[in-house]
Amino acid sequence: MSTAPVLFVSHGAPTFALEPGRLGPALTATGEQLPRPRAVLVVSPHWMTRELRVATGAAPDTVHDFGGFDRALYRIQYPAPGHPGLAARAIDVLRAAGWPAVADEQQGLDHGAWVPIRFLYPDADVPVFQVSLPAGITPQQAYALGQALQPLREEGVLVVGSGSLTHNLYEFRSYGDGEEATYAREFAAWVRQAVEARDDARLQRTLEIAPHAQRAHPTDEHFLPLLVAAGAAAGEKEVHTLEGGITYGMLSMDSYLFGARADAAA
Repeated sequence: MSTAPVLFVSHGAPTFALEPGRLGPALTATGEQLPRPRAVLVVSPHWMTRELRVATGAAPDTVHDFGGFDRALYRIQYPAPGHPGLAARAIDVLRAAGWPAVADEQQGLDHGAWVPIRFLYPDADVPVFQVSLPAGITPQQAYALGQALQPLREEGVLVVGSGSLTHNLYEFRSYGDGEEATYAREFAAWVRQAVEARDDARLQRTLEIAPHAQRAHPTDEHFLPLLVAAGAAAGEKEVHTLEGGITYGMLSMDSYLFGARADAAA
């Protein structure tokens, strides 16, 4: 079995589920062109836990973990199966790397998982399970968590870090139609340069040294999944940017595919 690629996806606001913009079709095309994985493993900031947990349920619920949006969002279901076998394997791999992971049979798919994955695999016919994001970890630890997940790629697991390239919700809906915050564009461009250069050391220091880092990420939980993805793709030269533009004036939707052949990622 060939090594599965790694994806970082900016899941934006929950409304991404109804408003695919530029990124939705790009994810669907990517899902059609890549080799079909045995399962998708998602790390999302919307499942943060004190101890590292792995969702092991066979039929995860679609979790609508947000409020105040269009009622149509709450009617969406994404009935992808889980994969208890590969989830158990993930626990073994994590423990072997020094992460004391535990099973969680009840956890469903939070919106950081089901919203982007329903574009990637619209038929919900690829198993999906989540690994939690440990609360309080550093960027370096997030990268190490991704490295610990690398062996699963050899077993056909597509590792997905789902976050947001910029995430200042204090400014959500503060911009008019077509208006984009300069800081969001400049921060996203800096990150893109680091990612495409595969300068993982610089990427791990993004929130210290990148322009407008504090404004782009007042808190770090939506940036950390990019570091998980970069760690899972450590050693890979190939990286392709899925351009998603900017929504609501300040949410960059750019995403990155690591370790895929150029023709598959075109």
